[in-house]
Amino acid sequence: MGWDEIKKNRWRLSREQGTIIKDWGGRIPVALIYPNSYYVGMSNLGLHTIYRLLNSYGEVVCERAFWEKEGKAQKAPILSMESQRPLSDFAVLAFSITQELDYFNIVPILNASGIPLYAADRDDRHPLVIAGGPCIIANPQPLSPFFDCLCIGEAEAILPVMLPTLSEGINNKRHELLKALASLPGVYVPLAHPETPIVRQWVSNLDDFPATSSIITPDTELGDLYLIEIERGCNWGCRFCLVSNAFRPMRFRSMDKLIAQAKLGLNYRKRIGLVGPAVSDHPQIEELLVRLRQMGAGLSISSLRVKPLSPIVLREMANGGARTITLAPEAGSQRLRQIIKKGISEDDILEAIGKVAKQGIKQLKLYFMIGLPSETDADIEEIINLVISGKKILDRKQSGSRLSLNVAPFVPKAGTPFQWLPMAPLATLNRRLSLLKNKLPPRGIKLKCESPAWSQVQGVLSRGDTKLAEVLASMEEVSLAGWRQAVEKCHLDIDFYTHQWDTSQELPWAIIDSGTEPEKLKLELDRALG
Repeated sequence: MGWDEIKKNRWRLSREQGTIIKDWGGRIPVALIYPNSYYVGMSNLGLHTIYRLLNSYGEVVCERAFWEKEGKAQKAPILSMESQRPLSDFAVLAFSITQELDYFNIVPILNASGIPLYAADRDDRHPLVIAGGPCIIANPQPLSPFFDCLCIGEAEAILPVMLPTLSEGINNKRHELLKALASLPGVYVPLAHPETPIVRQWVSNLDDFPATSSIITPDTELGDLYLIEIERGCNWGCRFCLVSNAFRPMRFRSMDKLIAQAKLGLNYRKRIGLVGPAVSDHPQIEELLVRLRQMGAGLSISSLRVKPLSPIVLREMANGGARTITLAPEAGSQRLRQIIKKGISEDDILEAIGKVAKQGIKQLKLYFMIGLPSETDADIEEIINLVISGKKILDRKQSGSRLSLNVAPFVPKAGTPFQWLPMAPLATLNRRLSLLKNKLPPRGIKLKCESPAWSQVQGVLSRGDTKLAEVLASMEEVSLAGWRQAVEKCHLDIDFYTHQWDTSQELPWAIIDSGTEPEKLKLELDRALG
């Protein structure tokens, strides 16, 4: 038994508010697993939402589990937070998977828990292993050999139908339960070899399902915020973006519900964090922020669109103590912004920077991508020129201001118009990062860059098929060297997954019906490159 882990879990529990402790008697025990650290996982609003939703059912007891770095070396069994039980004690292991690089932690979690890695090797003695999350909705295939079933869509739409089937069949023969699950909408059972695509499920009325912080803890990145989801989806249709497809249509929560949730949240935290891919698109965003400020709430918003950018929104955020404003131009040149369908100009970006500076907010963060389709070194120079121009505006209007850039390589995502396009070569990405590093930090501009090498790994996983499971299973350590050794051992040509694909070939994720016709995605690709 991992006594150190028990002690650590109990210490964390003692610092939490809102933890749900339920008796196991007569209930289906579900371990909700986030394949990353507690610190990272407890900042994920999806995890909070599913935890609350599962525990709202009388026949379910849901406890959390995480993957900590020290567990890798010790190879100790993973224990649940609430009761410190090993994962093998649970009837269901439910993974919430939000980013591709967390795939590497799934294999050691199962191995450390003594659970057969491949679904085909499990029998009636073992827990049912399921997964959901944005990565699964987009392309479940790289992980599909490890899971008994995968949830394609939003948990709020799938669980109400899935849980009665689990209640009836969890003690039956495994093959009978899998057959029953395979008949449900939005449930992909790989061993059942479905003949028709699995249709992505979503809820039409978000007000029926609150998505707020369910557990309050200081031991996480966003520990000073009470998080509230304000909307889901995005209507802007950027051609690189998964959200526009995987979470469409765009839906908003009502003003009344948001205010009620904020009143509850202010009992726990002084600041409200509004979460969503396009928060400022809410039709009542100005009124909402004004009312939140009248309630005495401090404010934080995950990110704002460059255009439209309401002065009222910025004013209320500044008055609400927002320390940083985040904008995402994505590309430095107008040509590239048109290709990715960003819908903003350089004048829009500089005007937005001026609005931020006018409100006295002293830190501005800008998101850019490199390696976009048809990008040249000249496009990188345009990022440099644009950012320097923005810094001059900040310095002129707001002394002591700080400008930082987050730079990430473009990674083609399944289910987007750019799903057929290649990643830029590693040498090209590194050279273009060097251009930024040589020009911007000397001007007092902070630069944070995602690793091009790890981004290429992410690209392989995002467009991978079932062959990638063998590589993940073969890795002896989570490192670039460990990845390359496993790839070589499995004799897999991973360059195939980062090259350009023909739009006529069948894609690994064709088993998923996202609700967007492939022909529409092809049309958008043609418009981008035409």
